[in-house]
Amino acid sequence: MDLNFTPKQLAFRDEVRQWLAENLPPQYAEKSRQGRVLTKDETEHWQSLLNAKGWLAPHWPVEHGGTGWGPVELYIFGEEMALAGAQPAVPFGFKMLAPVLFKFGTDAQKAKWLPRMLSGEDWWCQGYSEPGSGSDLASLKTSAVLDGDHFVVNGQKTWTSLGQHANMIFVLVRTSNQGKPQEGISFILVDMNTPGVEVRPIKLVDGSHEVNEVWFTDVKVPAENLVGEINSGWTCAKYLLGYERANTGNAGRQKRQLAELKTIAREQYRNGKPLIEDPLFAARLARAEIRLMDFETTCLRVLSAVAGGDMPMAEASIIKVMGSELLQEFDTLKRKAVGRYAVPFEPGILEKGTNAELPGPAYAAAASAAYHNDRKVSIYAGSNEIQKNIVSKIAGL
Repeated sequence: MDLNFTPKQLAFRDEVRQWLAENLPPQYAEKSRQGRVLTKDETEHWQSLLNAKGWLAPHWPVEHGGTGWGPVELYIFGEEMALAGAQPAVPFGFKMLAPVLFKFGTDAQKAKWLPRMLSGEDWWCQGYSEPGSGSDLASLKTSAVLDGDHFVVNGQKTWTSLGQHANMIFVLVRTSNQGKPQEGISFILVDMNTPGVEVRPIKLVDGSHEVNEVWFTDVKVPAENLVGEINSGWTCAKYLLGYERANTGNAGRQKRQLAELKTIAREQYRNGKPLIEDPLFAARLARAEIRLMDFETTCLRVLSAVAGGDMPMAEASIIKVMGSELLQEFDTLKRKAVGRYAVPFEPGILEKGTNAELPGPAYAAAASAAYHNDRKVSIYAGSNEIQKNIVSKIAGL
């Protein structure tokens, strides 16, 4: 197994790096460095630039607008995007729903929904979790009753990320109470402008609006929006979650975190010396860097297996656990490094034209907010405890 890039792959990396340097708006990269997210308009603008280049959905089949890149090129692209401070495309449509449609969707569904993702006509969100169904997703209660040529949906979803921007949502619903809970679940696509759909914001402790509740009251959904067979939605759900878990691990983002952390540790002083010279902090930073090297090697081994025709299963869960724990460790070290400046901030303080004075260096402003917000990464897409159970079952432990 050769984990080194070929000359052709290195040339591809240079091409991606140059294009990002010439086309990524500097203000978008600066937002990423400050731990902030793009607005809806900025996100749509950046995605339109990627789409014009043909790089918005690089992992898709060529016939549907993809690039035809192999797994190594996809890895390089993701890493260079993260290192440049380019925020990735919103994943719910491109990286989560699209693979499900490729695998289980009809030709008519692919022809209808995939072009609308690329054009920006549709912004998708995910309807999985419920107030009483998180890691135990099979206990969901949102129902869909088939009535002629449509389903009638009733229930509630929660923690719906960016649902306030979306016009479409893919939803797991209960269509049968017979047999095991997993056997009565279906996967359907819902237009959020349909009467009976209500989005209620959930404000986070830092005042931001990232997640929502979505309520369904007698919502009529065309039967043609069912993906796969009725009562087979659990198969679609597991397939989608595999992609979501693999996407949690982003070595490029972690490398950028490490570089930023080293810079901070050189600029921040403790007892008259740069923090990076503090033995305890330096040791912890070194351990994190070693873990990052392990993580990157694991990602490359998975890519090598995929390129050889294998279909890794447990590896997606391993990457999810390693990537989420590493991200949280970098958040912790950054908050420690900036010290008293790591306090929750009002997002508007970083906008141009405000009169508020930002305490401390600019990179410190979002340290506390990022630390608290990223507690979620070890929970979503199946908690890390669930991922360890999956790995142990596959390994026969």
